[in-house]
Amino acid sequence: MASIPKTMKGVIIEKNGGTEVLQHKTDLPVPEPKEGQVLVKNDYIGINFIDTYFRSGLYPAPQFPYILGREAEGTIVSTGSSGDFHGLATGDRVVWMAEGAYAEYTAVPAAKTVKLPDGVGEKIGAAAFLQGLTALTLIREAHHVKKGDWVLVHAAAGGTGLWLCQLLKAVGANTIGTASTEEKVALAKKAGATHMINYSKDDVKAKVMELTDNKGVAAVFDGVGKSTFDLSLECVARLGSMISFGNASGAPDPVTIARLSPKNVRLMRPTLFNYLVTREEFEHWSNELFNFVVKDKLDVRIHEVYPLSEVKRAQGDLEGRRSTGKLLLDPSK
Repeated sequence: MASIPKTMKGVIIEKNGGTEVLQHKTDLPVPEPKEGQVLVKNDYIGINFIDTYFRSGLYPAPQFPYILGREAEGTIVSTGSSGDFHGLATGDRVVWMAEGAYAEYTAVPAAKTVKLPDGVGEKIGAAAFLQGLTALTLIREAHHVKKGDWVLVHAAAGGTGLWLCQLLKAVGANTIGTASTEEKVALAKKAGATHMINYSKDDVKAKVMELTDNKGVAAVFDGVGKSTFDLSLECVARLGSMISFGNASGAPDPVTIARLSPKNVRLMRPTLFNYLVTREEFEHWSNELFNFVVKDKLDVRIHEVYPLSEVKRAQGDLEGRRSTGKLLLDPSK
């Protein structure tokens, strides 16, 4: 292995705000792995909406300055002096999910790191991990989707939306997706959506009811948040599930619980990380995800690989809904 430098490129925030608070640095100290940690030289970094939540202050950063980012793929270059490394070793090609991804090197818990299978190509680990695991646990745990279920997916051409479309097709669901342009409509249909609604010109609720014989859908997977929450509740069938998993348009307003009683609706606000608490859970869902990728040949769509120095543009494209698929950062640039 090449020698490990003392400093590195990375992106920090020192306060909350818009993309202007993102600071690209070239002289951050390379972290040293502690007990049970591995030091990973990141090759590709995943960008996710949760990064913008920590940047804006919707989610509180644990401290300032703070390095954003929750996932990356790369190579282990060293390990802590002690601890359980779960069979991982220097030289392993891995993908991980923790904190501090927007950097050339990250010291991460071995418990939140897995080796990439041989059949998973370059960039695919970082492009698949957080969003793929989010989609997989949503349809397995948040609402266990069965063959033939009618399901509504908002922002179906987004990163997680495309994953949902593919996985829902694989389990035999009837998926209704929403998107804002004809290009995105076509993309989500290609990914597996059974029906698509262009919400910029069509009445979403009317179309959903038409398709479901006025029954509504068994589950709504809503990562948009504030602007779609009421619509989602209106589209859920009796005994259905309203799964709110993101805040792309802002956090939904507080809900009066009595609103759920007319149709006995289940309302859930899951977070991926609570499905991955134990090492056993982390390995189980990671293995299932990459089995889908390799065996079912899922299309892991990458919108663009941005230089780390252009992180402001990257997050702006994500928040501005100017992307389809996954956004990645290259920390070497």
